[in-house]
Amino acid sequence: MAVTRTGATARAVTAGVVMIAWVALLWVLEGIDTATGHSLDTYGVSPREPAELADVVPAAFLHSGWEHVASNSVPLLVLGFIAALGGIRRFAAVVLVVIVTSGLGVWLTAPPDTVTLGASGVVFGLFGYLLVRGFVDRRPLDIAVGVIVATVYGSLLWGVLPTDSGISWQGHLFGLAGGVAAAFVLRRPREPQNYVTV
Repeated sequence: MAVTRTGATARAVTAGVVMIAWVALLWVLEGIDTATGHSLDTYGVSPREPAELADVVPAAFLHSGWEHVASNSVPLLVLGFIAALGGIRRFAAVVLVVIVTSGLGVWLTAPPDTVTLGASGVVFGLFGYLLVRGFVDRRPLDIAVGVIVATVYGSLLWGVLPTDSGISWQGHLFGLAGGVAAAFVLRRPREPQNYVTV
């Protein structure tokens, strides 16, 4: 199916608006959190406590300080924009799969007496999704995008290793897994082949 230039422009504008609004929301929430003595941090995920399952989604929108939200903002903006170019509904579904997978992974495996919050699980999920989407959908353009994303952001993969006790490698690892899973679960239907007989 061909996409007109007008349609492509509209998708780009929509993707840009969505991602700018999302990142702005993260900064507003951090401002509220700071102004209220970090009262929003209670919505982070504490592992293996049943009541904490309700915090799996809000935890992905909260951060532990300005430096934390700043470190997530640019990769989230870039990777989210690229992913959202494929359509907002599909993008929303990908993000939901990533957030739930990352959050449940943290809930199951994080060390006791910890609170995990931040959008880095989503960043890793979008990275994983963009990395494999083209191969799953068999679309050369998306494969090329995946190669570029791997070249620019490939160093993110070090974040899935338990090298720093203050960073949730669990959220990163399960976010990455969620993004890869989303590429398979939400694969685009293949267009029918036109065969010519002779």
